[in-house]
Amino acid sequence: MLANSYFFGPAKVLIGAEKIRVRRENYMGKILIVDDEESMRITLSLLFKKQGHAISTASSGEEAVAIINKDIFDVIITDLKMEELGGIDVLRAAKVVHTKTEVIILTAYGTIKNAVEAMKLGAFDYLTKPFEPDEGILVVNKALERKSLIGRVEYLRKEVRDKYRFENLVGESPKFQKVLEIISAVAPTDSTVLLLGETGTGKELAAKAIHNLSLRRDNNFVALNCGSLPPQILESELFGYIKGAFTGASKNKEGLFSAADRGTLFLDEITATTPEFQISLLRVLQEGEIRRVGDVKTEKVDVRLLVATNKDLKIEVKESRFREDLYHRLNVVPVELPPLRDRREDIPLLVEHFVKAYSEKLENLISGVDPAVIKLFREYYWPGNIRELEHTIERAIIFCRSGRLTVNDFDDIAASVAKPALLERPPEELTLQEMEKKHIQTVMKTCGENQTKAAEKLGIGRNTLWRKLKEYTIIPEE
Repeated sequence: MLANSYFFGPAKVLIGAEKIRVRRENYMGKILIVDDEESMRITLSLLFKKQGHAISTASSGEEAVAIINKDIFDVIITDLKMEELGGIDVLRAAKVVHTKTEVIILTAYGTIKNAVEAMKLGAFDYLTKPFEPDEGILVVNKALERKSLIGRVEYLRKEVRDKYRFENLVGESPKFQKVLEIISAVAPTDSTVLLLGETGTGKELAAKAIHNLSLRRDNNFVALNCGSLPPQILESELFGYIKGAFTGASKNKEGLFSAADRGTLFLDEITATTPEFQISLLRVLQEGEIRRVGDVKTEKVDVRLLVATNKDLKIEVKESRFREDLYHRLNVVPVELPPLRDRREDIPLLVEHFVKAYSEKLENLISGVDPAVIKLFREYYWPGNIRELEHTIERAIIFCRSGRLTVNDFDDIAASVAKPALLERPPEELTLQEMEKKHIQTVMKTCGENQTKAAEKLGIGRNTLWRKLKEYTIIPEE
């Protein structure tokens, strides 16, 4: 045990016949130690490094504030009385930069009143000199535990609002059961998973299921649609940034990678990213560390990455829109979510599931669904897949007044199914242009209106397909 008469006092009080035990289920963290006495900084550093924490030190309040403005800490241990800027100033600076940082005040017996005032300003606790190592370790562990607990509570609150749970993956078709088998097998691992499928097939649902079935389930699941942010914002959102990194960066910001530490990060529409960002992401996968925008230092992160796309990544790589090395890093375990038209036998189960969910949510009791509705749904193409089916049922329940869903509640779907197919004349009566138009329409429908896939299936370039779509008015003129 370390011994320093200035720092440590006599043995602590015993409870019963046992000494107070220091909790060993430590929450490893980043700790900043601030004290103008070198011996104190050294002693504290040795003590907490031995516990496995990452330690930084500052010899003055001014130096501490400068460090705080450049980095984020889990715990700051600061002396109360220092020249110029004291512990209260360090506390205020820490809470401005990152409100979740826990601050512990070091105080002499005669300044306990000031330490109590510091707690009113947001300090976690204070330690009165001299104190024993176990006491210091215990207080720091409690601070880290509290920080972890607050994060967990916030996550659970979000979970309560989150409808996406494993039981939302509904279906008994062979294709869908195969998906569930893969998810069940890969979930307990830390392997990267590439989720493929058309828009609305449930890729985020699958990602949530993988997280919920993994050993990381008690930590954060963080999701981001890469196509929802401009390229220049995406990197700072994921990696975070430091104060002054760019115009408007008035304080340090934690990125989503840090928020997902020890948990799972789900990146949807990964093909919407730039080659520059793809290089940064590849570095994270290779090194397990991130660098915030504007920073020179790296930070270790432990994140399980799940990514998704509705495009054919092989084509994206072939046409130099996606890095091949990143593709191989991401394509560890591919999971392809089938479109709804390929699992029509699941439609009755899905309808039952959504009717129950939205009847309760909208407080409009639906007693049943006419068989004719299921027949209609089986005939419809569902270009928006499960998401379209879900919203269709939600909309119908909002306006249903009979307590039972009938075909009359789905006029738009019925009209689409009843619409006569284009060019029903015998093939021998069609012109070459009419046959080509009909074939392109059929292929586009089969490919879920995905022009890249359709062009590949037709054996023509994407630009050529675009011109023909315009020529045959299959897509409207701009």
